[in-house]
Amino acid sequence: MTRTALITGASAGLGAEYARALARRHVHLVLVARRAASLEELAAELEGLGADGIEVLPADLAQVADVQAVVARLADPSRPVDALVNSAGFGLPLAFESNDIEDEVRHLRLHDEVPMRLMHAVLPGMLERGRGSILNIASVAAFTPRSTYSAAKSWIVSFSRWANARYRPRGVTVTAVCPGFTHTEFHARMGLALGKEGIPGWMWLHAPRVVEESLRDAARGRAVSVPSRRYRAIVGLTRFLPAGLLAKAAARGR
Repeated sequence: MTRTALITGASAGLGAEYARALARRHVHLVLVARRAASLEELAAELEGLGADGIEVLPADLAQVADVQAVVARLADPSRPVDALVNSAGFGLPLAFESNDIEDEVRHLRLHDEVPMRLMHAVLPGMLERGRGSILNIASVAAFTPRSTYSAAKSWIVSFSRWANARYRPRGVTVTAVCPGFTHTEFHARMGLALGKEGIPGWMWLHAPRVVEESLRDAARGRAVSVPSRRYRAIVGLTRFLPAGLLAKAAARGR
C-alpha cells in the first residue's frame, strides 16, 4: 500500500527537508505552503528523488478557509494520510511589548491552534487503520524562557507527550521534534547566520541530520526528539539552571 505524508511549511526550511527525506523513501507527498510557485519547484525536485506521486496544496494557514481545506484533505477517507508533519511556523522578535499584538496572535495560532486542528482531523482515520505517525516541529526553545516562541513550543511538546502516551498503544505515534539552531531559511529570515548574534558555530545543526534523527526517533515511538547529543545535553542542563540564567542565555539569537 502506498504511504502518504502531508507536510505543512513544505516550501522551505525543515519542511522541505522532510519532503526530500520522505521522497527518497518513495512516499506519496502532499505539500502544503503559501507559495504555490515554490511548491511546484520543490515538486519537480522531489520527482527526481523517487516520490511516489506528489500533490501540491497551496494554503495560507493563517487563513481559516485555507486551514479548512487542509483539514478536509486530512479527513478524506478515500485518500488516507499515514504521516503528518506540522512544520509551518515563523519567528518574532523577543520584545513582546513592542511586537504587534496581531502578529503575536497569528504566531500563536500557527504554532499551536493549526497543528491541533490538523491532528484532530487526521487522528480518527489513523486510529481506525491502527497506524500513523505525527511529527510536530517544536524547538529546544520549548525548554527555556524565550518570549512567546518558547511558550508556543512548550505547549506543542506537552501535548505531543500526552498524545503519544494515549495513542501509541493504538498504533499512532506523536513526536515533538526539538532542534536547536539549524541552517534553514527560518533563521535566515530573522537575520541570523553562522557566527552572528553571539551563537557559536558548534551550536548550528544541518537540516538533513535533524530530519533523519527525528524520523528514527518517530519510528521508535519517542514522544520527544532532540537531535544531536549537544542539544540533548543542553536540554538536560535546563532542568537544573535557574530561570533567570536560562532567560539570559536564551536571549541570544533574538
